[in-house]
Amino acid sequence: VGWYNEQVEEPFRFDLPYATLCYTVVSTPDMFEKCLIPFLCEAGTCGNSAAMDLLDKCMQHCFVNVKEAFPTEEVEAIHDYELAATRRPKILVQPAGHVSGAAYYYTRACLNPDPFAVENKIFGVCIHPRYGGWFALRGVLLFKSVQSPSLPRIPPIDCVPDNASRAKLLDLFNNHWRDARYRDIIKVDKKYSEDQQQYFGTLPKDRVPIIQNLLKKHNGYQSDYKSGQEVV
Repeated sequence: VGWYNEQVEEPFRFDLPYATLCYTVVSTPDMFEKCLIPFLCEAGTCGNSAAMDLLDKCMQHCFVNVKEAFPTEEVEAIHDYELAATRRPKILVQPAGHVSGAAYYYTRACLNPDPFAVENKIFGVCIHPRYGGWFALRGVLLFKSVQSPSLPRIPPIDCVPDNASRAKLLDLFNNHWRDARYRDIIKVDKKYSEDQQQYFGTLPKDRVPIIQNLLKKHNGYQSDYKSGQEVV
């Protein structure tokens, strides 16, 4: 937790001891077929009556499974979409992903020279060394009762090392994110399937036909929802 607190501004820091153990949860490209689709099939829902995004419900299920696996520990699960009472995010997942060693967080502070106009707001983005931009940071698991002062700090892999590629990455992410070109800034081992790209490329309110087709395609598929997730 101390590594994270050093990278974020005061309102986002956790009031916990420096050595408190925390895991960053990463969705790999396999998450969709090995986790979300089985969740949809076993839940038997097409999404037309869901009060929230079905992916969020699936992630809640996965996080609860982890907490229940450690009944003697105090574990707090924080999802990437959760907001505090101040309306600020409860967790900034990209700095968390960086300090955990999961993925490198590229911001304009990484650029020298910086080609963007000073007044332009340029958002940073994490790139995974194996999956490029074809992954997601889903949140963190805080083990508040566990102190790990000797935990080795492994830096993230700087897989976009040259300035021109970093500038291109930030331009694609900020100005052309809909076409997903930023995800392929490096050569990747695996990317989202066509079904997954169609699902995430559709607004939640318009996903009912897609979910219905997925249910027909994968009817009877069983899983424990635990595959396709990594913790770092």
